[in-house]
Amino acid sequence: MLPRERTEQKEKESLSPYATLVINSKGRLKAERKCDIRTDFQRDRDRIIHSKAFRRLKHKTQVFIAPEGDHYRTRLTHTLEVSQIARTIGRALRLNEDLIEAIALAHDIGHTPFGHAGENALDEIIRRYIPSAHFRHNEQGLRVVDFLEKNGEGLNLTYEVREGILYHSKGMENLRVALKEKEEVSLEARVVMVADRIAYINHDLDDAIRAGLIKEGDIPISCQKILGTTHSERIGKMVMDIIKESEDKPFIALSEDVLSAMEEMKDFLYEKIYRHPLILSELAKAKRLLKELFEFYMENPQKLPEFFLKTKDTEETARAVCDFVAGMTDHYAYRVYTENLLPKRWEEGV
Repeated sequence: MLPRERTEQKEKESLSPYATLVINSKGRLKAERKCDIRTDFQRDRDRIIHSKAFRRLKHKTQVFIAPEGDHYRTRLTHTLEVSQIARTIGRALRLNEDLIEAIALAHDIGHTPFGHAGENALDEIIRRYIPSAHFRHNEQGLRVVDFLEKNGEGLNLTYEVREGILYHSKGMENLRVALKEKEEVSLEARVVMVADRIAYINHDLDDAIRAGLIKEGDIPISCQKILGTTHSERIGKMVMDIIKESEDKPFIALSEDVLSAMEEMKDFLYEKIYRHPLILSELAKAKRLLKELFEFYMENPQKLPEFFLKTKDTEETARAVCDFVAGMTDHYAYRVYTENLLPKRWEEGV
């Protein structure tokens, strides 16, 4: 028996009846010979980790743009925290941890530079050229793994991982509603969705305190009473609650008091941090930067990398520009903007 087959057999014997078994996967867009050692979900995880899009997450904004401090989260560290939380929950519920890890590592792979400000900028500007279009980072994530990675070959991931990438996003949506709306997706994908919320409401709070935007005492007392007073207490409370409410059940749930406290924490973050005047002013500058970069490449498509130079049709060019700009890191967007849209100083002797 091959190592992969032993793992597949172990899944059948040990996982919950509600887990997604890799042998029941709906497969890939393009059929491939199976690996002797790794299952399909394990191969997906490895492809994601080795992708260029995954590496670029280290220089993409979580909340604070290009932070100078070493301890602020980036989109990559956020991703790793989501993976850790989701795997802990999944293991306790006897779900497919390999599938959870693959979804978690890829869930934000379609994010733009400058966080949600970049997402909003591209959503607005692409409509000037393709009125029916829009930009959502979860849908862009699917474009990345299906069409953009490996110079157009894509990563050819399994249906279940691709589904998790597409359906993880919920924005400001009430988590209760989001879980209800996504009842058709795998439990593993729903675990990642909840872990994403747990991760960001805790680490964004931590970063905001580090930045001096708020103090520990500003956290609503009602949330502290239910979830705890420290970073680790809050995460532990949420994780334990999900496990207790979801164990041996065909759904992912939280108790009413914990769910309500999480929603209150999310609303607190939006009011006190994401909409803080200092944050908004910098994000507004970031939006202008990306929009001007987009216009620059529309006017100068020959400056796009060769991979994106496939057509002269306006709509297809706009989509290529959107793909290229969306893939930039914060640092690269700054550099390209400076090189192409800011006047250069005249040096003596030139």
